[in-house]
Amino acid sequence: MATYVLAIDQGTTSTRAIIFDQKGSIVSSGQMEHEQIFPKAGWVEHDPMEIWANTREVIGQALSKASLTRHDIAAVGITNQRETAVVWDKNTGKPVYNAIVWQDTRTQSIVDRLAKDGGVERFKPTVGLPLATYFSGTKIVWILENVEGAREAADNGDLLFGTTDTWVLWNLTGGTDGGVHATDVTNASRTLFMDLETLQWDHSILEAFGVPASMLPEIKSSSEVYGTVHGSSLLREVPVAGILGDQQAATFGQAAFDAGESKNTYGTGNFLIFNTGEEIVHSKNGLLTTLGYKLGDAKPHYALEGSIAVTGSLIQWLRDNLGIIGSAPEVETLANTVEDNGGAYFVPAFSGLFAPYWRSDARGALVGLTRFVNKGHIARAALEATAFQTREVLEAVNADSGVDLTELKVDGGMIANNTLMQFQADILGVPVVRPVVAETTALGAAYAAGLAVGVWGSLDELRANWQEDSRWTPSMDAGERDRQIRLWKKAVTKTFDWVDEDVN
Repeated sequence: MATYVLAIDQGTTSTRAIIFDQKGSIVSSGQMEHEQIFPKAGWVEHDPMEIWANTREVIGQALSKASLTRHDIAAVGITNQRETAVVWDKNTGKPVYNAIVWQDTRTQSIVDRLAKDGGVERFKPTVGLPLATYFSGTKIVWILENVEGAREAADNGDLLFGTTDTWVLWNLTGGTDGGVHATDVTNASRTLFMDLETLQWDHSILEAFGVPASMLPEIKSSSEVYGTVHGSSLLREVPVAGILGDQQAATFGQAAFDAGESKNTYGTGNFLIFNTGEEIVHSKNGLLTTLGYKLGDAKPHYALEGSIAVTGSLIQWLRDNLGIIGSAPEVETLANTVEDNGGAYFVPAFSGLFAPYWRSDARGALVGLTRFVNKGHIARAALEATAFQTREVLEAVNADSGVDLTELKVDGGMIANNTLMQFQADILGVPVVRPVVAETTALGAAYAAGLAVGVWGSLDELRANWQEDSRWTPSMDAGERDRQIRLWKKAVTKTFDWVDEDVN
């Protein structure tokens, strides 16, 4: 019997294929970055065809490194950057435009238009989300209104929409030759279109947006067999059996299955998810209400989420735009050349501010500068920005849930940075815990797929796989913590009201 599971992790900057064994350990992996396309200020795009080509390549890499074939793989799971929107022609399989990435802010005028009748929380009671450029819905509208021939093709039933899980699934299962057009509840909950109660598309909201229902994928659970891989693939006939949006996948990979459990992922952005169980909790403190997971026919689990737009991508910006580091890991070395931030605070509102502020008019600011500040202080301020933003989201989670978190499970690329992890524990005032398997996003997708085909028999079996690797405990004086947080919040206010009608 095949006992390995392959997870496809289609992320914001790269696509990976990771093979896991029954203990949840990594056997092998393949990874390829894709181009980040910035046509204008605030616009962020990806080439869907490049993503699909890279997906096929990394599957081959992972299988080859492990000397495995399709006969060894029990199932494929998919996890993905969630709100990034792809629209393609179902007859040709070709996108009508580049994928519009979750960070993209071009749709603000569409948000404003929709918000004229009922404000930005117009649809929040139904979908759990405010109107914002972040989510997929307005990106679809932009494509229909700005790409020549798109509206007519959509009205004729020729165009399909999907987040990148749907794009990969459709292509994996045959594309124009019978490809499965589906998504799971977690990704559907990031579109602005899915009713949290019924787990179906809300047709009155679709009508308000002007998006034909025929474009949308079928909504499925996070763990079931959606179809099998098409005959021409290295994985032909292997079932595709799990889909989770990346942040929900990371939560699942952290074995945070029950109400009150949570995790924080440190990636391109930061995303803290707090499991609320079978209860839908509507935030009063700037958080999103979202789907946590749904296993087959079982009841769905819901979550509160604090989404932070820019964390790891700020370190990339220091590398690529300023050139003060040569590689991302060098930021820790540079930050450790100084004792503190020198009074500098960096608020990276490059795409506005997400949770808990939701200020699309904000833009990045580096404040508190004096002649004393050098590039080491700037590097430290950039790292600290991640921790401060996480603190604000955690305050909102504690307020909404009524229960203070006693420790924070972490994952993602930035958790290798020990300086950041210690400062995170200091500024939160609670321990920060890193698991042995840091690739929890891919692991969560593998778990969902493996559960559907019997590789794992229960959530308890998955819990037993989780192991602690490192723990950071707070060492900062409470008075100093309060001072730092006060100055950070002051810095955040300096980013507000930057965008006028004539400013991008």
